[in-house]
Amino acid sequence: MEVKGGSCRLGLWYVHVWSDGTTIHRIRFSKTGIEGNVPEQVRQYCAGQPVDLTTFPTIAISSDDSVYGQIYKAVREIPYGSTATYGEIALHIGTVPRVVGQAMARNPTPLVIPCHRVVGAKGIGGFSPDIGIKEMLLDMERKTFQKLLVAKKAT
Repeated sequence: MEVKGGSCRLGLWYVHVWSDGTTIHRIRFSKTGIEGNVPEQVRQYCAGQPVDLTTFPTIAISSDDSVYGQIYKAVREIPYGSTATYGEIALHIGTVPRVVGQAMARNPTPLVIPCHRVVGAKGIGGFSPDIGIKEMLLDMERKTFQKLLVAKKAT
């Protein structure tokens, strides 16, 4: 299948997504958009809907058993609206927090491998291209998760 790109808005940013229709190959953030289709689940997530993108196939971990592949798989297990520290992921994999940070910095498919959910033990940690995106994503997920809890208690 042919890999095609497109973008959708996420606050002041655009989320560029390259997909072949079934697998996401790359995601990046930009100040400008590109024409093309974006999978509906990504559009819904960027609109603040509680969509679990971690179930979306990604080329980054399709058959990767390296340390990075193991880290990416562990990060995909962090639930929507939650966080884990670099140290917690490192302990789970059997590596060190710095390696987890390096894997997150090289993550080809943020949102699908939700690296924004990995935080430092004493702070938010890093995020490229702008820490504000990480803060916005965590805030959006927290608010959406809280709304779901309130709605669930009301029923």
